Amino acid sequence: MCGILSILDLAPGRSDAGELRRRALAQSRLLRHRGPDWSGIFADEGAILAHERLAIVDVEHGAQPLVDAWTGAVLAVNGEIYNHKELESQLREPHDYQTSSDCEVILYLYDELDPKDFLNRINGIFAFVLWDPKRKTYLIARDPIGVIPLYLGWDRQEHLHVASEMKALTGVCERIREFPPGHYFLGSEAEKGFQPYYEPAWAAEDFLPMEPYDPGVLRQALEAAVHRQLMSDVPYGVLISGGVDSSIIAATAAKFSAKRVEEQDRSPAWWPRLHSFAVGLKGAPDLGPARTVAEAIGSVHHEFHFTVQEGLDALSDVIYHLETFDLTTVRASTPMYLMMRKIRAMGIKMILSGEGADEVFGGYLYFHKAPDGRELHAETVRKLSKLHLYDCLRANKSSAAWGVEARVPFLDREFLDVAMNLDPEVKVPRNAPRDRPIEKWPLRKAFDGAIPDSVLWRQKEQFSDGVGYGWIDGLKAFAEAEVSDGMLRGAGERFPVKTPETKEGYLYRQIFEQHFPSASAVACVPFERSVACSTPTALKWDAAFEKMVDPSGRAVMDVHREGYGRP
Repeated sequence: MCGILSILDLAPGRSDAGELRRRALAQSRLLRHRGPDWSGIFADEGAILAHERLAIVDVEHGAQPLVDAWTGAVLAVNGEIYNHKELESQLREPHDYQTSSDCEVILYLYDELDPKDFLNRINGIFAFVLWDPKRKTYLIARDPIGVIPLYLGWDRQEHLHVASEMKALTGVCERIREFPPGHYFLGSEAEKGFQPYYEPAWAAEDFLPMEPYDPGVLRQALEAAVHRQLMSDVPYGVLISGGVDSSIIAATAAKFSAKRVEEQDRSPAWWPRLHSFAVGLKGAPDLGPARTVAEAIGSVHHEFHFTVQEGLDALSDVIYHLETFDLTTVRASTPMYLMMRKIRAMGIKMILSGEGADEVFGGYLYFHKAPDGRELHAETVRKLSKLHLYDCLRANKSSAAWGVEARVPFLDREFLDVAMNLDPEVKVPRNAPRDRPIEKWPLRKAFDGAIPDSVLWRQKEQFSDGVGYGWIDGLKAFAEAEVSDGMLRGAGERFPVKTPETKEGYLYRQIFEQHFPSASAVACVPFERSVACSTPTALKWDAAFEKMVDPSGRAVMDVHREGYGRP
């Protein structure tokens, strides 16, 4: 990951140019954890672009901001363009490349194509600002699903600020908002606002996909996504949570890890041993299955243990880096945050993770209650549209806190077109042709034989549960001691907007406002008053959801107990 900070809509001939540049450097410094390898800045009378670099591709020459030597356009990017070689081959005109960076091609795509056209050609995760001094305009864009975070802010002079994280905007900007995924903003067309470019047919309202299920086609699509995302000039690894999603990604990465993707698999990998990582309390339910997978795929496995106290001690830092008080996100991010520090200490700068599979295949336990494929598909589309607020945020910011980049092959746009166009009846758990209903059957079936059956057919564990049931119990006990009954009764007065319902929620909200006191920052955080609100479709599926407040996998569904014997 990298960090970007830009200040736009500057008045020509202004007298505060030096002050603004100094301020931009100070703001950008707050993002240096995202990019500890180098810092760069560009400033002219129309724009300031600052960049904190995490070097993954073209480590020696890829410093930013990047400049088009012919047009003078300037680019600051946070992300990875997996198909950059293909995009370069499609350009009509020759261009004077300054680096071997995967991101430089964006400058030349902008030079030749309409923004909507070229953004839909990109396969990658990204957020960028491009300043065009000749046309006196700028282009801001974010990847289709929102894997990479991006925020906007406006100061008292109405300068537009763009930043990878809110912390670079608070205290400077009067208003802050998140930049929507799958959209772009063109300064010369400001009256049009945020313009969508990512509008897949499968996401259209009332669309019912009908593509027949072919396990071979699905497997090939995911393997291609993983292969693309192994593009790296630095040591990388894989996360193995012990569940089916990360295990499949790890096994697939192992299949390709011996060769160098950047050279079309024609040369040996620079870092030939694949390293895998797992985290949990001692005795956590996920750790054993993770070891089983690591042994099967031949990775060098690293198992990290944390204590409940270590997790509690990290809460304030976790909330500062995540910039959220969402209950499930904080719970799951804390072990991940601790693990990422260990990963970076070992010299790993990029990891592959399994986020997104539950949203694509209906993997959460409440999907067992889905009445039919149409309802399931609509809910998966809704979950994907919100993923940037939850799991993408967790994966990105937990890793970026320590200068590690997280990549998520299940959210590859080409893979999504295959998986989301499947006839959704095949995703309904009770339709699985097995002796018992099981979520994500088409994914599991497609990778039959790739990982041990004990993991392939293991039931879903939410990450915050799988790292050890004592973790959530410890959080609740800590909140009980920190937040009195009277404080919770007065929550509506203390927090009249997005009022927490539980002591744990109150605790997170309290910590959040210590770091981010502005109302605009609070407005950027998703807030669900209960499990029922976070999964409104489920109310139609099972009325029992209406009374649930705790989103833990153990609490969400009786499926977790019935037939599987979970506590």
